[in-house]
Amino acid sequence: MIAPLDGIAPRLNALLREAGQPPLSSEAAMQCDAYHKVLMRWNQRINLTAIRSEDEILRRHFVESIAAARALPIGIATLLDFGSGAGFPGLPIAICRPQIAVVLAESQMKKAAFLREAVRTLSLPVEIFSGRAETIVRKFDCVILRAVDRMAESVQAAASLVSTGGWLALLTTLPMTESLKSAAGTGFSWNQPAPLPAADARVLLLGKKS
Repeated sequence: MIAPLDGIAPRLNALLREAGQPPLSSEAAMQCDAYHKVLMRWNQRINLTAIRSEDEILRRHFVESIAAARALPIGIATLLDFGSGAGFPGLPIAICRPQIAVVLAESQMKKAAFLREAVRTLSLPVEIFSGRAETIVRKFDCVILRAVDRMAESVQAAASLVSTGGWLALLTTLPMTESLKSAAGTGFSWNQPAPLPAADARVLLLGKKS
């Protein structure tokens, strides 16, 4: 059972407003608060995020992921979070865009166990794939990556999992955009990078597969 609206929800909504984003609905805010609680509990045992400050976790992980979720094109029915780690941005996408069927791919067993616990706690209809994302055989309307190891190699693998007419979504920095476009290969038409509400010139880069 998700707790009443309290905890980090008021602060998170304040940070969203500061970033020019609308506040979350009551239900989404409660889910984010529950997600934060389980994240902090597990982060004491396994290294889910190196950021320890609550304010920085909200700014760098939650606010950025929520903004990215809202910026994804309409019409996406299936989405793969490639190398989900602590669940960003896949879980905020599942919270903010409940019409999207989300799959979280994470090869590290401890992190995959955390994701299963988070999904159970939040009662989200999210699938966990506890293996290397590049071994998945199906395709998705959208494949999204954020802060994965060997980003260029991962982008190349992720590009092959995007359906024709689907989207490759990259949360990255502005200086990295051209190299990641190249890594994705031909066959993508790229939107202009959309700024994300964080430091370090963070952007959402969207490519549509032809």
